[in-house]
Amino acid sequence: MRQPNSWKAVCRYAVSDGVPRRSFLVALVVGTVLNVINQGDAVLGAGPINWVKLVLTYLVPYAVCTYGSVSSQLLIVRQRALDDPRPTPPR
Repeated sequence: MRQPNSWKAVCRYAVSDGVPRRSFLVALVVGTVLNVINQGDAVLGAGPINWVKLVLTYLVPYAVCTYGSVSSQLLIVRQRALDDPRPTPPR
């Protein structure tokens, strides 16, 4: 079995097997908690909301969760490739 280390495989894993939904839910929960902590006064109306911080506070957990899922899937595929004694056919 060929080891998928190309960007094509990474992108495929990032949009498969429920990864986007799981990443979205994690970003929603973590991003909301972090926004309340970091911009609590603005959320409650006591100050202006920094929209760049707000967006980044949701994007970072999404990216981290997606990265974790993709790297886990790549590791599983690599382990299976090492366990498979059959030679891989040339492409």
